[in-house]
Amino acid sequence: MHPHEKLEAWSQSMDFVVDVYRVTEYFPKEEKFGLTSQIRRAAVSVPANIAEGAARHSGKEFSYFLSNAQGSASELETELLIAQRLGYIDQSRYTELRASLERIGRLITGLDQHLRQKNN
Repeated sequence: MHPHEKLEAWSQSMDFVVDVYRVTEYFPKEEKFGLTSQIRRAAVSVPANIAEGAARHSGKEFSYFLSNAQGSASELETELLIAQRLGYIDQSRYTELRASLERIGRLITGLDQHLRQKNN
């Protein structure tokens, strides 16, 4: 088992990627290379950065990648709101996605705080 596979933040963000792909599957075809692609890339970036950070040899490096994951989550939050405002995602589904993304953000923050305490 790889180190990132033990992390709840990684596991939940992987599940979130699957949800995002399923939701964006129904976006208009003209958004394939626009908003759909942008949302999917940002979603994939979250667990990818967590995994890359976990593979690093120092807590400082791991924190850097967790910061990148948090940035991607913030970007994703904005893109999902745009999709909701455009009518591509209904309000209830948007609310569910937003709540999941907020949980993931809290997990990333907690993991980063744990790393910082451990390294001080």
